[in-house]
Amino acid sequence: AGVNQVYFPDRILYPLQRVGKRGEHKWKRISWDEALDFTATRLKEIQKTNGPDAIGFCASAKVTNEENYIMQKFARAGVGTNSVDHCARL
Repeated sequence: AGVNQVYFPDRILYPLQRVGKRGEHKWKRISWDEALDFTATRLKEIQKTNGPDAIGFCASAKVTNEENYIMQKFARAGVGTNSVDHCARL
C-alpha cells in the first residue's frame, strides 16, 4: 500500500488551502511557509481559547519509535496536553 501512496498519479504534492465553503471542493495552492504559519497560528488559537486538551495527537504503528517519541514530546512539552493515543486502539 505504501508504494501506491508514493506513486499515485492524483496524490497531493503541495499544500492547499480551502477558499470556498466546506464541501465545495475549492482550493488554492499555498507555500509550505504559509501552510506551517497557518497551522501554528490555528493551534495557538485553539489552545488559548479551549485549553491544551482540546488538541489531541494520534501516534502510528507505521513510523519509527523515534518519530512517535518526538510527536508525543511535542504534544506534552510543546502543546501541554496528555491527549496522546495510538492507531492500534482505534
